[in-house]
Amino acid sequence: MPRTIAIGRQDFEKIRINNNFYIDKTPFIQEWWDAGDDVTLITRPRRFGKTLNMSMLEKFFSVTYAGREDLFQGLAIWKNERYRKLQGTFPVLFITFADVKETSYDQTKKKICSIIQELYNQHHFLLDGNLLSDNEKAYFLGISAEMENYEASGSIKALSNYLSRYYGKKVIILLDEYDTPMQEAYVNGYWKELVGFTRSLFNSTFKTNPYLERAVMTGITRVSKESIFSDLNNLEVVTTTSPKYADSFGFKEEEVFAALEEYGLYDRRQQIKDWYDGFTFGNRADIYNPWSVINLLDKKEVGTYWANSSSNSLVGQLVREGSPDIKMTMERLLQGATFHTTFDEQIVFNQLEQGDDAVWSLLLASGYLKVIHYEFNISRGKAEYDLKLTNLEVRIMFERMIESWFNSCRRVNNAFLQALLSDDVKAMNTYMNRVTKEMFSYFDTGKKPSEEEPERFYHGFVLGLMVELSDRYAVTSNRESGFGRYDVMLEPRALAGTAPLLTGSNALSHNEKPLDAIIIEFKVQEEEEPELSDTVQDALHQIEEKNYQAALVARGIPQERIRKYGFAFCGKKVLIGSAASDCPKN
Repeated sequence: MPRTIAIGRQDFEKIRINNNFYIDKTPFIQEWWDAGDDVTLITRPRRFGKTLNMSMLEKFFSVTYAGREDLFQGLAIWKNERYRKLQGTFPVLFITFADVKETSYDQTKKKICSIIQELYNQHHFLLDGNLLSDNEKAYFLGISAEMENYEASGSIKALSNYLSRYYGKKVIILLDEYDTPMQEAYVNGYWKELVGFTRSLFNSTFKTNPYLERAVMTGITRVSKESIFSDLNNLEVVTTTSPKYADSFGFKEEEVFAALEEYGLYDRRQQIKDWYDGFTFGNRADIYNPWSVINLLDKKEVGTYWANSSSNSLVGQLVREGSPDIKMTMERLLQGATFHTTFDEQIVFNQLEQGDDAVWSLLLASGYLKVIHYEFNISRGKAEYDLKLTNLEVRIMFERMIESWFNSCRRVNNAFLQALLSDDVKAMNTYMNRVTKEMFSYFDTGKKPSEEEPERFYHGFVLGLMVELSDRYAVTSNRESGFGRYDVMLEPRALAGTAPLLTGSNALSHNEKPLDAIIIEFKVQEEEEPELSDTVQDALHQIEEKNYQAALVARGIPQERIRKYGFAFCGKKVLIGSAASDCPKN
């Protein structure tokens, strides 16, 4: 009989006591301990078993769980006699910042101080007897959510001291989701304030703490050393491209297939591989997303479980407000392409708006991209990556995210698409001006308004076209054809002539004629062009002069089935003209 699936359970003890579904990750205990590193930072995407592994480390090493061999019997670690003797022999401090998601610096600091206060409460027995001096007892009792920065920064170090004296052994510190406050600080605008507080806390806890045996920190990102780790030169960093602990987080393919057999789903393994495989850690490929696999085993059907398990607002914001290059790369990624780039895996959150590299680094760390090829270029001093969307679940997540960008003007946008497919230029103008009025500022970064850089809008608009019309057209942009690079090309998919113009919830009407191919050129009105209609004509002239239709003609589409449009922008105002009709006036 299959083991019971416990969705969301992250406590190792509960899983073992209740015989819940569990894939043995105890070899990580031996691998980590044998490595002998003082402080280890391990980054993995969310829902990849970080908290469960930290709980496992706590239950294995903590004196609180001494004699709990029942938790480890039958698992890999218990086969090693040397490690049996280590179980339950160290004082352990297990801390998590997973719930530190406040909207201001003051509230974040209070939340972290409250977590430290609770840690002290768990060890209130230290106040008994004469272990602590009167001054130390006063300090102990003074730990609170309202304590000053200098008290907070040394508080975990002080508790390590007390525990070390009590047990006669140095302390193991486990800090889970260390970077959650950092991400919230970036999103909510108090990054600089939090950096100073966190740097002092981490320096005291992990660098100058003589009572520390070893420590493990987990998170999604590797926050830059210059930000919060500037004083930690004893830090061993294990990112998604590192060979260490490559199969300790996430499920290996053989583990997934064994689980599918246990739950009667083995015949669907290829479908499940397409949806949830694709993660690569170090040199280990075919790592599956454990959260989605567990939900699949429980519900017996595929779904976007991981993609929907947490807010993707930061990722969506970075793509939506990102540069035209980010949006064009996202177009290619959604079509299954691989792209080559260089960046540093360290995340500098306050630089996310300043360059594309930081965005790709965050997307890789978060699990939305996978590494196809990686190497360190010594001459350039940078790592080079070939990246691709991780799997089908991630692609669907991005498609839904892009669709949601246009939710506020869904009907108007659908009306524009209907007009485009029907070659109704008058209606296209009416609806596109309503779309731009509604959506232009949505693609602003705050530093570069879309009215000054309209490419931010229309490349977001192209992503919308790609998603909305994916069953009808292959949508591409900025590709070579003829003697230049066109802005947008819509090539009809094979045998698509009798399907609805828009499908699903967007279905508006049916078209019995073969679909036309479409070329669109965007232009911003120049000072020397007195009328927007002149800008439209310039766009249409460029399509003809550069022979952008060459790629379509080469693929067998006749000239009469290729429509060409010029889109002219002046701020939020847009004028659309067609090569087959008189250009409308401003």
